Amino acid sequence: MPGRFLSLFKPIGRVLPEIKKPERKVSFNEKLFWTGLVLVIYLVMAQIPLYGVSASVQSSFSSLRVIFASNNGTLMQLGIGPIVTAGLILQLLAGSSIIECDMSNAEDRGLFTSASKVFTIALTGIQAAAYIISGMFGSITGSATLVIFLELISTGVIVMLMDELVQKGWGLGSGISLFIMAGVAQSVVWDTFSPNTGLFVGSLSAYLGRSISLLTWVFGSASGVYPSLLGFFATIGVFLVVIYLQGIRIELPMSYAGYKGFRSRYPIKLLYVSNLPVIFASALFANVYFFAQLLWSTQGRPAPGTNLLFRIIGDFNVTTSGTGTSASTSIRPVGGLAWLVTAPANIEQVVAAPLRAAAYLGILVAFCAVFSLIWLEVGGLGPSKVAKQLMDSGMQIPGYRRSGRPIEAVLKRYIPVVTVLGGIIVGLVAATADFFGAFGTGTGILLSVGIIYQYYELLMQERAAEMYPAFRRILGE
Repeated sequence: MPGRFLSLFKPIGRVLPEIKKPERKVSFNEKLFWTGLVLVIYLVMAQIPLYGVSASVQSSFSSLRVIFASNNGTLMQLGIGPIVTAGLILQLLAGSSIIECDMSNAEDRGLFTSASKVFTIALTGIQAAAYIISGMFGSITGSATLVIFLELISTGVIVMLMDELVQKGWGLGSGISLFIMAGVAQSVVWDTFSPNTGLFVGSLSAYLGRSISLLTWVFGSASGVYPSLLGFFATIGVFLVVIYLQGIRIELPMSYAGYKGFRSRYPIKLLYVSNLPVIFASALFANVYFFAQLLWSTQGRPAPGTNLLFRIIGDFNVTTSGTGTSASTSIRPVGGLAWLVTAPANIEQVVAAPLRAAAYLGILVAFCAVFSLIWLEVGGLGPSKVAKQLMDSGMQIPGYRRSGRPIEAVLKRYIPVVTVLGGIIVGLVAATADFFGAFGTGTGILLSVGIIYQYYELLMQERAAEMYPAFRRILGE
């Protein structure tokens, strides 16, 4: 029986939009088609501007937008933020046993999905209303307000259904991973080659077009407008470093109790909880930034340094560049917590404010380490649960009696240490990549490498199952 909390969503689940699971075997080529179609729809929505919103209103939130696959001023203004936030909230509540949910039970899984959809739609509405009320879209008319709100709600539902379409077997992987990877890839390509108003602002294009000085090309500009050659090489370097880190592991020798002489190994990866810590930290930073800017906007946008509250949570400054129709307004943090949790865009900004860079590095690494330990228990990856899983599968450590206690004792020597170390390394890599101006942000690259690796494994598995149908039995399909 589902818990009391999940039971509340039973009547709502009947009216929520839903993608049905395929009742037949979906071919590999058909999965590629649906995955590609979903990706094209996302990319199109990320370029369609919101009705009544001026393109001249900009925000430095762009570094965090990459992670949430959002694009300022378009239908993808909110991106996958509401979906990710709703999922994280429910996962943390379920993992900490605050709400009762048995994922092995089909009814509980269905109600959990319904609850996630309700939370997603609610958060989409809340964030859309917050953007409009705070004036982050600039000056808009009354009719445009309603249209923008409906646009964002509709887009949120479409994104939610596209993710469900891919996850339920019509496509490959997950829609969220697909959108993140597409957003990062788009950012990397744009920062490398893009032209802008007659000037080349992409790293390689700027050099080939000779539109900037050699010094600016190599190190970038303090404003962060021009991507640098240093950022280009940093992007390649971070990709290689993360790929290397993915392969580092400790392998514990194991044996099967029912088959004497049959040995195996249990791998404990350095990135034991994957990139989840940096996702949690980025989500937290994004919410701190968002609500600080929201409160600042609703309180009349006081000048920097004039209000004690905003000196603590985040001071912002509005700057206007250009004239006439080409004028653009930019809102950027200049102090407080919102400023500290926003990464410097390049080396020049790091040199200009070294204390801010050190504070950002310290905060990110600390939160990554803390979130690593939290997810260790919430995600069922702790030594006790892993020991139980190994025991249930008939495995034991050679030289120890067959019992969960000695296996747990051995795992406790490695898993907590590797988890914290992995969280610290992930934070250091993400922050360092940001400091060198890596395209797509350090966190975006970390996520992309993991997603690309997952898709590689998935594609190989699907292709093998397509060529050798008997292989599906081994895969449990």
